[in-house]
Amino acid sequence: MVLIKKSVLIVVFKHLKKTFVLKETTINCTFVTINSLLLKIIKNIANFSTDEKTFVTIGTFDGVHFGHQKILEKLVSEAKKAGKKAVLLTFFPHPRMVLQKEATIELINTIDERAQLLEKTGLDYLIIHPFSKAFSKTTALEFVRDVLVNTFNISKLIIGYDHHFGKNREGNIEQLTEYSLLYDFVVEEIPAQDIDDVSVSSTKVRRALAGGNLKTANNYLGYNFMLNGFVVNGKKLGGTIGYPTANINIKEEYKLIPKMGVYVVKSFLGTKTVFGMMNIGNRPTVNGKHQTIEVYFFDFEGDLYGQHLTVELIYFLREEHKFNSVELLILQLQKDEKTARIYIQNNL
Repeated sequence: MVLIKKSVLIVVFKHLKKTFVLKETTINCTFVTINSLLLKIIKNIANFSTDEKTFVTIGTFDGVHFGHQKILEKLVSEAKKAGKKAVLLTFFPHPRMVLQKEATIELINTIDERAQLLEKTGLDYLIIHPFSKAFSKTTALEFVRDVLVNTFNISKLIIGYDHHFGKNREGNIEQLTEYSLLYDFVVEEIPAQDIDDVSVSSTKVRRALAGGNLKTANNYLGYNFMLNGFVVNGKKLGGTIGYPTANINIKEEYKLIPKMGVYVVKSFLGTKTVFGMMNIGNRPTVNGKHQTIEVYFFDFEGDLYGQHLTVELIYFLREEHKFNSVELLILQLQKDEKTARIYIQNNL
């Protein structure tokens, strides 16, 4: 039995390639998991409580990369063996966005992308807590007692090496061990060697994307880096040169945009998988003044304006260049298309 205190529960049930979103007001309810496909996403710690014991991990998990996936596999596996619920507590906004506003931070995933990726991990609960300055003042003891023990009904905490938490990051593995004895739960710290063996971090992923090393980034992630946004009106110059494009507007300013250049991409339009090439850049050949994200889909005709697109980046073709004429740009685009189609044929 799970008690949802306020109308903030969003249940996403994916089955037979369809997504159903159910929103409810204050309810007492029991959820049945079918083939581990039911993930309960709850916004704000205050809106969750359970009388079932839980296994918990904590973190921002930006990228949900290969290293994160190993931690989550361990959490889910151990929770299921023990007959407990697997819970991930994550935060949004990212703590640095709140505590270091002067610093620029670019995240691999938007919060919606992160939730979508976490749906596939087998977690029972994803708690997305709004990080704030007030929450940052929570002491280590208050966090353990009020959140982990009294709210999450914790049985086991699995954390990464050198994990810190609480006001001024005062909480550490030594304190957690003391509190675990006091409140009767188990703490497991993933050894530094295990972390090093994975050799993946969100920072490494960001650097790879910024440097145009897409293959490396995708290998770290364990999936294709994606961009999500709505198709908006552009200047429609592509259509005049034989390459009509969909202009993607990404509303989340914190979303990391990879290195400017031309990419081979994949997307899903309805039930159809489509491939194409995408340009991220300022369009210097036509005197562009600001960065745009434009996608040309191969063998596709249709109106995409206003539609939401998820675009997966597969291969980095080349950097953006300024050509001396539009004719030379067209010739290069033809070469890009040929190269892209050969890559798709040979690799996908």
